[in-house]
Amino acid sequence: MAPTVTRRQVAEALAAARAAGARTADAGVAGAATDEAGAARQATAAAVRTSLRWLAQNNPGKAVEIRVPPYGAVQALGGLTHTRGTPPNVIETDPTTWLGLVTGDVEWSAALADGRVTASGTRADLSALLPLPDLGD
Repeated sequence: MAPTVTRRQVAEALAAARAAGARTADAGVAGAATDEAGAARQATAAAVRTSLRWLAQNNPGKAVEIRVPPYGAVQALGGLTHTRGTPPNVIETDPTTWLGLVTGDVEWSAALADGRVTASGTRADLSALLPLPDLGD
């Protein structure tokens, strides 16, 4: 079992991803831009994985699979579970959209409507859980 994720860890990972993204946008030299892009990818990956773990730990279960390729996937929410193959309730999105949903910069309904989020199954709705609650401290 993975160690417990704290609100502080999620907030720090999100802040690091935002800062790394800003540094990448400001990088002007080709070599520096490559290094900054690598750092931004690592920070984004950490923020996605940490926030996914937070969501799963605070909404335990295996009824819905949330996928954010290429960085992570978790199963969460109580209800009917599955043990093999593709689960009946799947949510998938890209890392940028996921972090926007987590922080409240992107609304669930808007991301679903414009195709940034795909959701299949009757339980595949995270609108009541996102954005994540106060992540300070």
